[in-house]
Amino acid sequence: MKIILERNQKLFFTSDTHFGHSNICRATTTWKDSDDLTRDFPSLDAMNDALVNGINSKVGENDILIHLGDWSFGGFENIQKFRDRIVCKNIYLILGNHDHHIMNNREDIRDLFLSVDHYTYLTIIRPAKIKGEKHDKLRFVLCHFPIASWHDMNQGVIHLHGHVHLPPHQRIAEGKAMDVGVDGNNLEPLSLDEVLTLMRNRPVKKLALPKDHHEKRRE
Repeated sequence: MKIILERNQKLFFTSDTHFGHSNICRATTTWKDSDDLTRDFPSLDAMNDALVNGINSKVGENDILIHLGDWSFGGFENIQKFRDRIVCKNIYLILGNHDHHIMNNREDIRDLFLSVDHYTYLTIIRPAKIKGEKHDKLRFVLCHFPIASWHDMNQGVIHLHGHVHLPPHQRIAEGKAMDVGVDGNNLEPLSLDEVLTLMRNRPVKKLALPKDHHEKRRE
């Protein structure tokens, strides 16, 4: 997939919003011993509002948001409900393991997004900051799930993923890879520039993850 950014258009990455997911909200969860698995909000509405506001405060109507999966819970209707609350017109979705209705395209629900894929090798063409200079050509491998070794890793291609809900101090891998899920990123999307800054000095190295969110779950 290729995205050609317009001048002044920004691009953002996020994942694992889990809109409407009662068990990931500490006030409504039924999971036992779950403080390290849940988000500390007094209600499910408060969590949803924080997630929506976190996106809308950074991503403009004409910007681009790439969501790396696990969009929403709580029923089919929540997919459109929360899509309608986000002002950005240009959302690309990478399917997560909980995006069943979107994967099956129930009632043409995929039409809410510009594209829906399981895996994407993404090239971003970004206009030069100064007229006459060469444009930037940036490459990423995007998947909901973390991949140990990815296409063109040896050429510096960056791998972005979600799924594992890593905390802030573990979100960045030893190599050029990171978890862009909201739980490790202040419940907000990351801009392209933020990702490039974080990845700039990372070495070429296979991904090795710490114990993730799913290994500790009791229920």
